[in-house]
Amino acid sequence: MRLTVHEAISGVAADAWNALAGDAYPFLRHEFLLAAEQTGCVAEDAGWAPRHLTLEHGGRLLGAMPLYQKQHSWGEFVFDWAWARAYEQAGLSYYPKLVSAVPFTPAPSSRLLLADKADAATACALIEGAIALAERTACSSLHVLFPLEEELPALRDAGLMPRKDCQFHWRNCDYSDFDEFLQTFTASKRKKARRDRRRVSEAGIRFRRLKGADLDTSTWEQVYRLISITFMRRGSLPYYNLGFFLRLSAALPDNILVVLAEHRGEAIAAAVFYESPTTLYGRYWGSSAHHNALHFETCYYQGIDYCIDKGLQLFEPGTQGEHKISRGFASATTWSAHWLAHPRFSRAIEDYLEEEARHVDRYIEAVDARSPYRDGGSGVSS
Repeated sequence: MRLTVHEAISGVAADAWNALAGDAYPFLRHEFLLAAEQTGCVAEDAGWAPRHLTLEHGGRLLGAMPLYQKQHSWGEFVFDWAWARAYEQAGLSYYPKLVSAVPFTPAPSSRLLLADKADAATACALIEGAIALAERTACSSLHVLFPLEEELPALRDAGLMPRKDCQFHWRNCDYSDFDEFLQTFTASKRKKARRDRRRVSEAGIRFRRLKGADLDTSTWEQVYRLISITFMRRGSLPYYNLGFFLRLSAALPDNILVVLAEHRGEAIAAAVFYESPTTLYGRYWGSSAHHNALHFETCYYQGIDYCIDKGLQLFEPGTQGEHKISRGFASATTWSAHWLAHPRFSRAIEDYLEEEARHVDRYIEAVDARSPYRDGGSGVSS
């Protein structure tokens, strides 16, 4: 078997990579990763140097792992800034580090891409290859971010420490329409959701759903301007540039959805989503001005409406945001896994992760108690 490190995703044949990645996660596809690299959003000078791993035998690709050498911790959504500070205070370098992730995309998906999902030997070889690369290139650590839960045993067996966290996801219980979904709420929460939607409608704001093929350069420029305004209010620029979105909607038109909010013919807000055959992923949001409940409508209610209409079973709107609970989203456990070369730091972080996991469990219990559903759960009829 031959393990290869690729410093660009273009070094891996697109059809071979996609045969492993499948179509469940559009952001794992070769086209997505290639667009990120070719537009300069993901590159060495951006602090994301590609180091993708592939494992071949007899000319056949058995497995792959998206992998990057990082010079910072931006765009990961699994926070290790305190670890980096502790290294610095000890006179050590935390960067560079290796990260297996989809850049700027905090959505659980496969990190061990296997031709045979039960091939434990290939999974082990990929993880051991990543650790060996970290050691060979003087990286402080290896971090596998947002893997699937079923990948954790292989990561644990290779010596990585699991880290528990929480997001908020919406699950479709085969609702016929949005009103049937709201019928699962308590009366007070149902009234609040309807009030949110009514405020937007009464303001004269209307919505259009645009797939990749519907999005020309002019429309993308409007969408990107709105996203940029919101990012700049927070003191930064979008991680992905306009060129990335133009390339992506051309390469994967069926996997892109933009919800555009318009008032008197002018675009005032937009939300960008990725779509798979089963799941909608909320990614970016932007607006030119504040309108009451517009964020909730554009990013959440419109997405739920779309899932019900298209029969999608899951809606993952992104990280954080306890305000999602009252809109029908329920807690969902997410994971990462970590290997550190320094033995003493590794032991200290192992202790920290055990305590942190207990805190996450208490947090999940507390937020679940605030569920808007009559059954106190996620909307599944009892």
